[in-house]
Formats: sequence, C-alpha cells, structure tokens
Amino acid sequence: METQFRNLEIYRRRGEFAGWPANYGLWSWDDEMVVVFARGKLGAKGELHELDRNYPFLPWQARSLDGGLTWMDEPFCGRVPGGLSLSADEHLNADLKVRSRLSVREDLCFLDEPIDFLDPETIVMCARTDVEGDAVSWFYVSRDRCLKWQGPFRFAGLHLPISARTDIVPLGRNDALFMLSTSKEDGAEGRLFCARTVDGGRSFVLQGFVGPEPEGYSIMPASTVLSGGPILTLTRCMGRGVGKGWIEAFTSHDQGRTWKPEGCIVENTGSNGNPPALGRIEGMLLVVYGHRDPPFGIRMRMSFDDGRTWGAETIIRSGGGTADLGYPRLVKRGDGSLLAAYYFNDGDREERYIAASIVTPGKDQRPAGAWDGAASCSRSLFRRYLVMLAEHRWKTSVIVPKPQQ
Repeated sequence: METQFRNLEIYRRRGEFAGWPANYGLWSWDDEMVVVFARGKLGAKGELHELDRNYPFLPWQARSLDGGLTWMDEPFCGRVPGGLSLSADEHLNADLKVRSRLSVREDLCFLDEPIDFLDPETIVMCARTDVEGDAVSWFYVSRDRCLKWQGPFRFAGLHLPISARTDIVPLGRNDALFMLSTSKEDGAEGRLFCARTVDGGRSFVLQGFVGPEPEGYSIMPASTVLSGGPILTLTRCMGRGVGKGWIEAFTSHDQGRTWKPEGCIVENTGSNGNPPALGRIEGMLLVVYGHRDPPFGIRMRMSFDDGRTWGAETIIRSGGGTADLGYPRLVKRGDGSLLAAYYFNDGDREERYIAASIVTPGKDQRPAGAWDGAASCSRSLFRRYLVMLAEHRWKTSVIVPKPQQ
C-alpha cells in the first residue's frame, strides 16, 4: 500500500494572513491537538509575503478533538510582552515592533515552578521579537493542554541575542536541550546553538554551537533523539543573498556539546527556503517541508535507518498559488498516522490560511537499495526494535516525552 494523504483546513478567514505554525508549535494528546499560529491581514505584495505591515500579527490557536478532522479556533491566552504581535517583528513597520517597547527586566519573569519535560500534559512554547540584531526571546508553559499559558519567562543565564522557535529535546524530568538561533558576528540572522537546562527551565547554559557560522544562515531546527541516544537536528539553510534553500542534518553524541555535519538531506526547498518538520512513526523518520518553487506545495522524505539515508521526495500536496506557504509542524495522531500543519494559499490576493495533511505511510515504504541482503534486514528489524524501546521518550515533534510518529 502506498502512502496516503488527506488534506484539510484548520483556520481560514477572507482578507486575513494566517501563517507560520513552525514559529509557534503543534502538540497532540492522542486525538486532541492544538496548533498556535499568527493572524494578520493581507496587504501589498513584497518579495515573498503579501501582508499588511501596518497591522499587528496576533497569536491565535486552534484545537481538534478528533485527530485533526475538525478544528475550533480560540484565542491565545498568554501575555504578549511589549505589544500585540508575537514572533513577527520582521513583518511589521517600526511603530508595531515589540523589541523597541520590550523591557526584559519588567516584562519577562523568572520561572518558579520547574518544568517536568516528561509530563505529557506539560508543554513549552518559545517566542521572540526579531530574527537578527539584538533579538530577545522568551518562553511560555502550559500544564493543561494550552487552555492557560504561564509566562512569559526569560532564558536566564543566556547572555546573547536569541531568536527562538520551539524545538526542545527532553533528556530527563527537569533536563532538556533547547535548540535556538542567534545572530552572526555581523548582526545578521543565522546561527544555531544548543542551550541546556537541568533545573526545569529556571536557568540555562550555552551547551554548544551547531556547526560553524554559515555564509548565509542555518536556522529553525527540528530535532529528535535517535535509537541509541544520539540527537539528530535538521536545519533550514540558505546561502549568501537570495537563492534556493536546502535542509542539512547534524548529529550530536555528547548531549549537544559538539555537532557532526551529516550533509544535505533535501537539496532544494525553493526560493527563500523552508524549515523542516521532523517526526517518527513505526521506526520511520519523516521530514516535511514547504517547496517554494513551482509547483508550489508541501513535500516529504522518509528514512528507515535513523536518518543515515533518505528516500525519494514525495509530494504531499501541490497546487499552491504562490511561494508563500509551508512552515510545517508534525505530530502523531491517535491511530498512529501523522498530521502536518502548515500555512497555504490559492494564489495572489488570496488569503493565507492554516491547513493540514494527514500522512498515513504504507505498510512497507522502505526505499529500494536502502539495505542489501539478509544481514541488512536483520539490522533493520533490530533498529525498529530499539525504536520501540525508546518510544516512551516521545510525545510530539516539539515536546517529546515519548516517540513521535
């Protein structure tokens, strides 16, 4: 049986620009799911986005109780420091940007109650001002499936610009790695680093940078723990100037202190690039991403050997009207399939909306030539067995107390 896809709408309003789930988060508890995104307005078309820079981008969320088949939208109840917009300064005119009105001392508080990263009811969402320069970031905590948000909390102990999206790797009850971005030496966007907390988010230390400083940028990671303990991180990459994006892989065998480059796993995500979403199901890793060249759409690749090799690119959804789409998140549904949430459009002057695709891999989608011979089959079965043993550590692609996918 081939991989099956079912495309759905989560949130759509005429004249609005709803976008960028990758900047916020998507979480699941069997068939209950919550996605957080931003709501703005359509406006004049720029290099890529068609949005109104004189209107704030409000955080919003949608909830499903049936595995993503139907959705109810609801307000984001967390406190937004310094303004109305969340994680969107780069899309706003100066008088709406949060950074100029934000006071770290007055607006961001210290976390009192430590985070239990292994509690499936507890989730964390990161947020930020801008993506370059002196960007400031913070995080929220919810212990009731996003009904209430505590925070915003500061990244105490980290003394560098931080442009945070949500990518967290639990190592223990109060121990986790936060994969974050900072500015390069010239102040431009684009270098990844790993921070660690061992006291449930009350303080952080810089654990290590992910690769050398890039010529362009390497940002927006998606991470998971592999069988045996190594950490795999996939990153959105661009060269200097405007061009094609790609996705690279890095692994760490020492809890984020050092990172080994594993090469490019997606050679072309189109003009301006697109971030990866990473998930796991039945021993497979899946990476989902937007493709910003014609034909515009959402695509994926699968790995059956913990990311050492990746199968051919598969189109989840084509038919996008422009390149202004993607930024996916990925979670596991109650029936074991996966749901990817992203933003999409049907053409110029058409609203940007939050959509989803349910991905159900076939019984055997192993890429031809991935392994050879009986010994390879045995290794495959053994790897799958190790993955099953590790599944208690994952919950979702963002906060993962037990295997995702």
